[in-house]
Amino acid sequence: MKMHDEMLHAAARIASERDITLGQMIRDLLAREIARAQNARPPVRADERLVAPLRARLAGDLAEAGDWQDLQARLRSKGYVLRAAGGGLALHDWPADRRICKASELGFSYSRLMRRFHTPFPGHGHRWLFDRISAAEKTQTGASEDAPDDSVIEGSGNDD
Repeated sequence: MKMHDEMLHAAARIASERDITLGQMIRDLLAREIARAQNARPPVRADERLVAPLRARLAGDLAEAGDWQDLQARLRSKGYVLRAAGGGLALHDWPADRRICKASELGFSYSRLMRRFHTPFPGHGHRWLFDRISAAEKTQTGASEDAPDDSVIEGSGNDD
């Protein structure tokens, strides 16, 4: 293995402080990196070839539903349901209940649906998202109910 002298000396010093050989430290580091790479989860992103036809098939139901119960009934009649997923929603097939994609990949983010229905998704653990959206709407003057401002939950680690 080739490395700069400065790196070699710094690594040898760290190994000595840990009372192990430089070779052992390198083996330990490689073992951790290999395990991390093997256990890494790929990003959960649906295949666009699957999502595009679903988007077209479900767009009317997502756009026309009057509330969460109506939306779930419409989706279930076509073999789908929404489930809470992180800070958002995911579409699952019904009745097998396998995750298909995020609601936002269909063009309907959780924040947009909450604004439209004026309530969070039933049983969703992130009630604070609705409170934040409601507070943001109160401070905005003249903002449309369906405005595409999803920034109130951006960066919250959501899986909308």
